[in-house]
Amino acid sequence: MPQIAQLAETYSSQIFWLLVFFGITFFFIGRGMVPKVMSTVQLRDTQISGDLAAAQAARDAADSQEAAWRRSEADNRLAAQAVIADAKAKAATSTEATLATAQIKFNAQLAEAEAQITAARISAMAEIESIAAEATQDIVARVSGTKIDKRTARSAVQKAMTSA
Repeated sequence: MPQIAQLAETYSSQIFWLLVFFGITFFFIGRGMVPKVMSTVQLRDTQISGDLAAAQAARDAADSQEAAWRRSEADNRLAAQAVIADAKAKAATSTEATLATAQIKFNAQLAEAEAQITAARISAMAEIESIAAEATQDIVARVSGTKIDKRTARSAVQKAMTSA
Protein backbone atom coordinates (compact mmCIF):
# COMPACT_ATOMS: atom_id res chain seq x y z
CA MET A 1 0.00 0.00 0.00
CA PRO A 2 1.50 3.16 -1.11
CA GLN A 3 -0.41 5.39 1.40
CA ILE A 4 1.21 3.73 4.37
CA ALA A 5 4.62 4.06 2.89
CA GLN A 6 4.18 7.79 2.51
CA LEU A 7 3.11 8.17 6.10
CA ALA A 8 6.64 8.48 7.41
CA GLU A 9 7.51 11.21 4.87
CA THR A 10 4.39 13.37 5.52
CA TYR A 11 4.04 12.69 9.21
CA SER A 12 5.98 15.71 10.42
CA SER A 13 4.19 18.16 8.09
CA GLN A 14 0.77 16.81 9.19
CA ILE A 15 1.69 17.34 12.86
CA PHE A 16 2.88 20.86 12.05
CA TRP A 17 -0.37 21.79 10.32
CA LEU A 18 -2.37 20.11 13.05
CA LEU A 19 -0.67 22.29 15.65
CA VAL A 20 -1.15 25.43 13.49
CA PHE A 21 -4.88 24.80 13.02
CA PHE A 22 -5.30 23.80 16.66
CA GLY A 23 -3.57 27.03 17.74
CA ILE A 24 -5.71 29.14 15.41
CA THR A 25 -8.84 27.33 16.60
CA PHE A 26 -7.80 27.74 20.25
CA PHE A 27 -7.22 31.48 19.86
CA PHE A 28 -10.32 32.04 17.73
CA ILE A 29 -12.70 29.99 19.88
CA GLY A 30 -10.95 30.00 23.24
CA ARG A 31 -10.02 33.69 23.26
CA GLY A 32 -12.80 35.11 21.08
CA MET A 33 -16.00 33.16 21.43
CA VAL A 34 -15.78 31.49 24.85
CA PRO A 35 -15.48 34.79 26.81
CA LYS A 36 -18.52 36.17 24.95
CA VAL A 37 -20.52 33.02 25.70
CA MET A 38 -19.38 33.06 29.33
CA SER A 39 -20.28 36.73 29.73
CA THR A 40 -23.72 36.00 28.22
CA VAL A 41 -24.19 33.06 30.62
CA GLN A 42 -23.04 35.20 33.55
CA LEU A 43 -25.37 38.05 32.49
CA ARG A 44 -28.23 35.55 32.21
CA ASP A 45 -27.46 34.11 35.67
CA THR A 46 -27.32 37.62 37.13
CA GLN A 47 -30.64 38.52 35.50
CA ILE A 48 -32.28 35.30 36.73
CA SER A 49 -31.03 35.82 40.28
CA GLY A 50 -32.22 39.46 40.14
CA ASP A 51 -35.62 38.35 38.88
CA LEU A 52 -35.84 35.72 41.63
CA ALA A 53 -34.92 38.32 44.25
CA ALA A 54 -37.55 40.72 42.84
CA ALA A 55 -40.13 37.93 42.85
CA GLN A 56 -39.29 37.06 46.46
CA ALA A 57 -39.54 40.73 47.44
CA ALA A 58 -42.91 40.98 45.67
CA ARG A 59 -44.08 37.81 47.43
CA ASP A 60 -42.98 39.21 50.82
CA ALA A 61 -44.75 42.50 50.07
CA ALA A 62 -47.90 40.63 49.04
CA ASP A 63 -47.75 38.52 52.21
CA SER A 64 -47.40 41.61 54.38
CA GLN A 65 -50.28 43.31 52.55
CA GLU A 66 -52.40 40.21 52.97
CA ALA A 67 -51.60 40.10 56.70
CA ALA A 68 -52.50 43.79 56.99
CA TRP A 69 -55.73 43.17 55.09
CA ARG A 70 -56.59 40.24 57.36
CA ARG A 71 -55.96 42.38 60.46
CA SER A 72 -58.10 45.16 58.96
CA GLU A 73 -60.83 42.67 58.08
CA ALA A 74 -60.78 41.26 61.61
CA ASP A 75 -60.97 44.78 63.08
CA ASN A 76 -63.86 45.65 60.77
CA ARG A 77 -65.64 42.43 61.73
CA LEU A 78 -65.23 43.25 65.43
CA ALA A 79 -66.51 46.79 64.83
CA ALA A 80 -69.53 45.43 62.93
CA GLN A 81 -70.26 42.97 65.72
CA ALA A 82 -70.04 45.82 68.26
CA VAL A 83 -72.48 47.89 66.18
CA ILE A 84 -74.85 44.91 65.93
CA ALA A 85 -74.63 44.27 69.67
CA ASP A 86 -75.29 47.97 70.37
CA ALA A 87 -78.28 47.96 68.02
CA LYS A 88 -79.62 44.82 69.70
CA ALA A 89 -79.21 46.40 73.13
CA LYS A 90 -80.97 49.59 72.00
CA ALA A 91 -83.76 47.57 70.41
CA ALA A 92 -84.14 45.48 73.57
CA THR A 93 -84.25 48.61 75.73
CA SER A 94 -86.81 50.21 73.42
CA THR A 95 -88.88 47.03 73.38
CA GLU A 96 -88.74 46.74 77.15
CA ALA A 97 -89.86 50.36 77.52
CA THR A 98 -92.72 49.79 75.07
CA LEU A 99 -93.71 46.59 76.83
CA ALA A 100 -93.58 48.32 80.23
CA THR A 101 -95.83 51.12 78.96
CA ALA A 102 -98.22 48.60 77.43
CA GLN A 103 -98.18 46.56 80.66
CA ILE A 104 -99.05 49.67 82.71
CA LYS A 105 -101.95 50.46 80.35
CA PHE A 106 -103.07 46.85 80.43
CA ASN A 107 -102.93 46.76 84.24
CA ALA A 108 -104.95 49.98 84.43
CA GLN A 109 -107.56 48.60 82.02
CA LEU A 110 -107.62 45.32 83.95
CA ALA A 111 -108.12 47.11 87.27
CA GLU A 112 -110.87 49.22 85.73
CA ALA A 113 -112.55 46.14 84.28
CA GLU A 114 -112.27 44.30 87.60
CA ALA A 115 -113.81 47.30 89.37
CA GLN A 116 -116.66 47.36 86.86
CA ILE A 117 -117.16 43.59 87.26
CA THR A 118 -117.16 43.92 91.03
CA ALA A 119 -119.63 46.81 90.87
CA ALA A 120 -121.83 44.86 88.44
CA ARG A 121 -121.66 41.77 90.67
CA ILE A 122 -122.59 43.81 93.75
CA SER A 123 -125.40 45.47 91.82
CA ALA A 124 -126.58 42.11 90.48
CA MET A 125 -126.42 40.55 93.94
CA ALA A 126 -128.42 43.44 95.38
CA GLU A 127 -130.94 43.11 92.62
CA ILE A 128 -131.08 39.33 93.06
CA GLU A 129 -131.62 39.82 96.80
CA SER A 130 -134.32 42.34 96.12
CA ILE A 131 -136.06 40.08 93.58
CA ALA A 132 -135.60 37.05 95.83
CA ALA A 133 -137.03 38.98 98.80
CA GLU A 134 -140.07 39.97 96.75
CA ALA A 135 -140.45 36.41 95.48
CA THR A 136 -140.18 35.14 99.05
CA GLN A 137 -142.92 37.54 100.18
CA ASP A 138 -145.16 36.41 97.31
CA ILE A 139 -144.47 32.71 97.91
CA VAL A 140 -145.10 33.00 101.65
CA ALA A 141 -148.27 34.97 100.98
CA ARG A 142 -149.58 32.40 98.51
CA VAL A 143 -148.54 29.34 100.43
CA SER A 144 -149.42 30.34 103.97
CA GLY A 145 -151.62 33.31 103.36
CA THR A 146 -149.62 35.49 105.76
CA LYS A 147 -147.87 38.62 104.80
CA ILE A 148 -144.26 39.23 105.84
CA ASP A 149 -142.42 42.52 105.66
CA LYS A 150 -139.54 43.28 103.28
CA ARG A 151 -136.90 43.40 106.01
CA THR A 152 -137.69 39.86 107.24
CA ALA A 153 -137.81 38.48 103.69
CA ARG A 154 -134.50 40.17 102.83
CA SER A 155 -132.80 38.82 105.96
CA ALA A 156 -134.03 35.29 105.17
CA VAL A 157 -132.70 35.58 101.58
CA GLN A 158 -129.31 36.84 102.80
CA LYS A 159 -128.99 33.92 105.26
CA ALA A 160 -129.88 31.47 102.50
CA MET A 161 -127.35 33.02 100.07
CA THR A 162 -124.49 33.10 102.57
CA SER A 163 -125.00 29.49 103.62
CA ALA A 164 -125.04 28.30 99.98
